Amino acid sequence: MEDLKVKTILVSQPKPENEKSPYFDLAGKNKLDIDFQSFIHVEGLDATEFRLQKINLLDFGSVIFTSRNAVDHYFRMAEEMRVQVPDSMKYFCTSESTAYYLQKYVVFRKRKIFHGKLRFADLIPLLKKYGEGKYLLPTSDVLKEIIPNTLEKNKFDYQRAILYRTVCSDLSSLADVFYDILVFFSPSGIKSLVQNFPEFEQNNTRIACFGPTTVKAAEEAGLRVDILAPSKMAPSMTMAIEQYVKTVNKK
Repeated sequence: MEDLKVKTILVSQPKPENEKSPYFDLAGKNKLDIDFQSFIHVEGLDATEFRLQKINLLDFGSVIFTSRNAVDHYFRMAEEMRVQVPDSMKYFCTSESTAYYLQKYVVFRKRKIFHGKLRFADLIPLLKKYGEGKYLLPTSDVLKEIIPNTLEKNKFDYQRAILYRTVCSDLSSLADVFYDILVFFSPSGIKSLVQNFPEFEQNNTRIACFGPTTVKAAEEAGLRVDILAPSKMAPSMTMAIEQYVKTVNKK
């Protein structure tokens, strides 16, 4: 396939709220039209579905949060189950932003809220030092294997609670719209593309994927992956796209 100049890009995520997003810089510097569309969304389980898991939220002294969605649905379920979360509960978050997001539900105190630097492995020393009792891990129905594997390897007493589902969004509004590059960040995004457009033909559309699991999902779906991130040369998706665009748009 001959490389064609890139003018339009669709990012399979919500539009950034921050005007300083690198995507806006990418668009301005390279004269690109970049649109955003969520290919997936989450739907919460109701209390009846949750009860089937036979989990008592008060059996746990600590909660591990891997995302803001997990935070929202944990406290939503507690409210639906009429459970008063005790002030003594300890919270372990994979990132600082998720930890501060907890202020929406609890008073922020250093002695009960701990956070890593992004990697799940960063939480392990904190869990060992400050954890208390059994750990609850609120998640969606989709979970990276490294999370339970890491907890089991370190012999933590934990239980996973599925509180919400990752669901393919309705993309019918894109049926007659074509982009030079489609950008994906998860296997769920690829699944949504295939589910919404089972007869999708890639042709000259370039596919950009973040992370090896996303690349694998794309290739298994019969797609050609043209742009990969992260890499040594491009640790972010915007950097990978910009390097690609500068190369092909010169031709």
